[in-house]
Amino acid sequence: MGTTGTKHKSKAGAIVYIVVPYLLIVAVVLAWEIMVRVKGVQPIFLPAPSAIFKYLVVMIADGEIAYHLSITFLRIMAGFLVAAATGILVGIAMGMSRLVARMVDPWIAALYPLPKISLIPLLIIWLGTGEAYKIVISAVTAFFPVAIATFASIRQVDSGLMKAAKDLGANVRQVQLKVVIPAALPGIFSGLQLGMGVTIIMVVAAEMIGGSSDSGMGYLLIHAGQVMETEKVFGALIVLAVFGAVITNAQKRIDRMIAPWTEREH
Repeated sequence: MGTTGTKHKSKAGAIVYIVVPYLLIVAVVLAWEIMVRVKGVQPIFLPAPSAIFKYLVVMIADGEIAYHLSITFLRIMAGFLVAAATGILVGIAMGMSRLVARMVDPWIAALYPLPKISLIPLLIIWLGTGEAYKIVISAVTAFFPVAIATFASIRQVDSGLMKAAKDLGANVRQVQLKVVIPAALPGIFSGLQLGMGVTIIMVVAAEMIGGSSDSGMGYLLIHAGQVMETEKVFGALIVLAVFGAVITNAQKRIDRMIAPWTEREH
């Protein structure tokens, strides 16, 4: 009897754990709707959720969201893949070689704190307002968290694991490829997740720069704001929030597929 009661409690706890976040969202939306209607807030300042939903349905139905979101997604992936490849390679090189770390670390220390959005005017001068500058600014921004996380993860690998591999006859290259890098994967994946987050931010920011784009979610946001379509602005923000959550969860799933053992270490 006691065991049955414990099982019921654990099931109830699991249901509450899953349901409560969604109930909170519903409560916030309802409170928002009631406040706007009761207080008579002008839609140009704060539209009701129901009005935003209507705009969002129209934007989805006419293909506007699909068009702009797909272009933003392609820009994000282009910048992220460049940053991931270069960041991981540089981070591994720094972690494996003290000389490389000595050479590269001062540059990272100097450039990492620099607000990357401040580079946009310079990149527009160098590259123009086409696709190149949007991809470059996002790749540069994402490079640093990926490289730093990879470097730190390589350096923090348990020396006991490397010593055990050497005692079993592994050479330096085998230790690096079969012990150090697999052990560093959880940290590398964390860096990639940070890199993806800043890539999304910088691509949307680059799309919002006046005259630099006529497509993408950033353009949709800034254009809707210029013509005072607040409902459309909120709709685009909701789409971006959902899009970011989907990308983040997909990235975590891919990480677990590539290296299942990392789930225990996160």
